[in-house]
Amino acid sequence: MFQALPGKGVPGEQILDELRELRRADLPTHGGRLFAYVYDPALDGLDDLARAAHAISAHVNGLDPTAFPSLLAMENALVGAAVKLLRGGAEAVGSVTNGGTESLILAVKAARDSRPELSGPRLVIPSTGHAAFAKAAHYLRVALDVVPVGDDLRADPAAMAAAITPDTVLVAASAPSYAHGVVDPIPELAAVAAERGVRFHVDACFGGWVLPYLRRLGAGLPEFDFAVPGVTSISVDLHKYAYAPKGVSVLLHRDEALRLPQYFAYAGWPGYTMINPVISSTRSGGPIAAAVATLRAIGDAGYLELAERTREAVAILAAAVTATDGVRLFAPPETTVVCLTADNDTATVNTAGPVDLFVLADELAARGWHTQPQMAFGDLPATIHLTVTAAVRATADEFAAGLADAVAAARARGPVLLPEALVAAAGALTPEMVTPELVAGLAEGLGLGGGDFTQMAAVNSLLDVTPPALREALLTGFLSLLQRPATEPAAAAGDGHGVG
Repeated sequence: MFQALPGKGVPGEQILDELRELRRADLPTHGGRLFAYVYDPALDGLDDLARAAHAISAHVNGLDPTAFPSLLAMENALVGAAVKLLRGGAEAVGSVTNGGTESLILAVKAARDSRPELSGPRLVIPSTGHAAFAKAAHYLRVALDVVPVGDDLRADPAAMAAAITPDTVLVAASAPSYAHGVVDPIPELAAVAAERGVRFHVDACFGGWVLPYLRRLGAGLPEFDFAVPGVTSISVDLHKYAYAPKGVSVLLHRDEALRLPQYFAYAGWPGYTMINPVISSTRSGGPIAAAVATLRAIGDAGYLELAERTREAVAILAAAVTATDGVRLFAPPETTVVCLTADNDTATVNTAGPVDLFVLADELAARGWHTQPQMAFGDLPATIHLTVTAAVRATADEFAAGLADAVAAARARGPVLLPEALVAAAGALTPEMVTPELVAGLAEGLGLGGGDFTQMAAVNSLLDVTPPALREALLTGFLSLLQRPATEPAAAAGDGHGVG
């Protein structure tokens, strides 16, 4: 048992050994075989540089820039780099946040608080908009209007325009959408919002740092940044394709007046007057220093080269999907995402058998390719999402053989056949009926009780057929089941050891 608070202090080298042992259970963050969660440029020495920079500023507190001007200088430098890359003018300003979700929440807050006269502010997004918009709407009590996308998986300008009401404070779209990697028609959407006098936010958290370089390499992508009239704010994560360590994002506004409602200020207590540009008050300077070091080490020419390697990897992976019977591309691989789905046409199924997408994800993982299954949504089928980074270029040629082998194995295993009783029981559930005891029993029955998450096909298949609200309740319960305090043996309280 790993203990955070032993009776006596533990030697540093032992602690590091324990942490290394814990890390062995994690998916590989480097090596170009994990297609979600992490962003790897595969550059020698960059991790060591970022760690050293993080250590220099780890104890600096971003709460008061007058006390720690070094952090203010670094934040302004990061914002300046983002403004230049995304073609903001001399009036553009921004703030450094701890991630894309915080950036989106603040974009919604700034829009909401710019219209204090509204009792029921509303936010309009396409159905492919990131879930963080829903989180922002929930936290900030802003009504969320979700508009279906077109057959091309992009926001529909006419439908988005129809959803705008006098209470709409913000319209938002993606560049690109996370699930499918396609860029919404930003110029048309921004024009619609501007015509109605509504702020327009571009969620470029995922691709904002790489799309400009892809465009320079000749990718036929639409305009999406401040060069587009009507774009009032943009979010871009530096811990994605800027390859900085977690977690650093930047929220940009076209001018200072647009940003001011983002701030929180409070002097109604006997302590210091609190003024926060972002959600957190105390913030470590470590991630910000690491981001500055990363950007300076890679440089503009380096990012162009990384984008080219990423683009090559996308083309190789997409070609592998196209060449493999049983799967097909679900969305055009126009940015840094390869999104595939099962291709169970009648002729192929009759000769070789169907491909269960969730079984395929398990088979890929068994071969060292860690992907992100996505559930069916409305009329959209289940898909597998591959986030492609520069590190994938070194492994991309291996993926074709791995995919073909995994598809063959998935066909040999056949589709997941959930017990009828389980499906019936799930169909009778409502979110209100989900209890900790029910979740624990369900996790045990699906083989998750021991903490083995390598075979997830049955779990994903069950979640895929449950309504979204029930799926939310079940997964919330499961996460709560996982997040329990570690129980320490009574005898270990004073033994001075970190592992029982």
